[in-house]
Amino acid sequence: MHPEEQYARRALKSGAAGYLTKESVPEELKEAVRRVRAGGRYVSATLAEKLAFDLRRGADTPVHELLSDREFQVLRMIASGRTVKQIADEIALSVKTVST
Repeated sequence: MHPEEQYARRALKSGAAGYLTKESVPEELKEAVRRVRAGGRYVSATLAEKLAFDLRRGADTPVHELLSDREFQVLRMIASGRTVKQIADEIALSVKTVST
């Protein structure tokens, strides 16, 4: 539903030892579990390539990646067309907080 690299990057920065999508085949899941159990990390080859490419870009980090998880959640909700009031009600924040 959302770009793999967007969520993978956030998960890995938050301390996840690996990242797979729902579309991953069972063999890949088994390999990921083995690697993480052994103390390593795991990402798909496709994701690894995207992350490596992003490292080459360096300072070209998209501004939205600097947002906190909550700020990013609000941004996505705004982009989906929800009003500030709807967002505030849905995630139990004040309208002023969401506006900020």
